Amino acid sequence: MIASLNRLVDLVEQNLTEELDVVRAAASLGTTEYHLRRMFSSLAGMPLSEYVRRRRMTVAAAEVVTGSGDLLGIAVRHGYGSTEAFGRAFRSVHGISPGQARRDGGPFRTQPRLRFRLTVEGADPMDVHLVTRPAFRLAGHAARVPLVHHGVNPAIARHVGSLDPQEHLRLKALGDTEPRGLLAVSTDLDPDRREGTDLTYLHGVAVSDAVEVPGDLDVIPVEAGSWAVFRAAGPYPDTLQAVWAATATEWFPSNPWRLRPGPEVVAVVDRADDFSTATVELWLPVEAG
Repeated sequence: MIASLNRLVDLVEQNLTEELDVVRAAASLGTTEYHLRRMFSSLAGMPLSEYVRRRRMTVAAAEVVTGSGDLLGIAVRHGYGSTEAFGRAFRSVHGISPGQARRDGGPFRTQPRLRFRLTVEGADPMDVHLVTRPAFRLAGHAARVPLVHHGVNPAIARHVGSLDPQEHLRLKALGDTEPRGLLAVSTDLDPDRREGTDLTYLHGVAVSDAVEVPGDLDVIPVEAGSWAVFRAAGPYPDTLQAVWAATATEWFPSNPWRLRPGPEVVAVVDRADDFSTATVELWLPVEAG
């Protein structure tokens, strides 16, 4: 995985003046766009699309300040159809317009070229097991919410808090298959996992085909396949978010598995009354890499 990400960085450099075909790049590296984008954003701390934009504007800044050609020509060379679009992208990275940069010589916020390296970590073993599940469904109450990387997600808290206490009991009685219990389901995520982008969140349970789901509930079908199940206990939701990050920084680079499209599911196995601490299982859909 580390070698693949470094090769991806090389491909970005070779395609700074044209659109990078991530699907083709992933295929040439023997992986999938879905997995490649997730691993890049988790390890780099920024989405692939954001890194490409920063690198383009870093190189473009050098052309702008040296006065080599008109701004429209520079914009076109870097994949923008107008000076206005180029100017917006330039300002979003550097904080100034191309005209100001050419006049004043900066300042610029440059993005160095990334290089991924393997470091020895993992002193604390991860509690994970692999399971293969037939197709099933997730049933419950869904809402579109923004992605939050750290801390409590206010939109999710409002969504779950709006449900009547008896509704949680009804859902739990409906669930008849793994993952067991009340579930926090995330699906339809932005490929780059950019914070603030919308996702579908479902508060519900897993049900088999034998269950007749009431018409007032939302249903997400789940394909048959393999799952990596990570268990952790500690402060909530911090421990869960730390495990989520560790799957990318430690587990996937060390194991012959990759993410496949599908919902990401959190099952709360046990928790304190005030939900300050919890034991959780993180279910991620995977396939052999």
